[in-house]
Amino acid sequence: MKKTATKKAAPAKNTVKKPAVKESPILKEVKQLYGFMQDNNLDTIEYDQKGLYLRLVKAKPAVVPVPVSVGGAAISSSAAGAPVPAQEQYKEVIKSSLMGIFFRGSTPSAPPFVKEGARVEKGDVICLIEAMKVFNEMRAEFPCIVKKVLVENGKPVKQGDPLFAIERV
Repeated sequence: MKKTATKKAAPAKNTVKKPAVKESPILKEVKQLYGFMQDNNLDTIEYDQKGLYLRLVKAKPAVVPVPVSVGGAAISSSAAGAPVPAQEQYKEVIKSSLMGIFFRGSTPSAPPFVKEGARVEKGDVICLIEAMKVFNEMRAEFPCIVKKVLVENGKPVKQGDPLFAIERV
């Protein structure tokens, strides 16, 4: 009689199934919107449905100015034909009180607050400076006549930049 060896199967390991992490429906929608945004190379996408308002904005890389040295002798600004700064060119100027975007009127289609040659009274609004999505009114501190507007509408200005060449009245 032959003996046959039978190998007993090893007992099955106790495999505990981890409960699947449920992804919320809102998270699914956000992921779908993000995928759509990436696939279509969009910078901004807004979604408003079922009481959910969402705005996704792609971050833009920061632009950092790099100083470049230019070889050669130093040339004075008058010899190079460079424009003379507005502060030196005009007797009196109204300067920007903060850094932001300069606007001549309340909206792009609205007329400017002041025009060249206009008389401005103390307290009159002369322009808007937008800083961090807040529009700040700049008011005249004294009566004057606007001789020249020194900044283009919609251009960035720094604190202390000349905005208007004026003559006190």
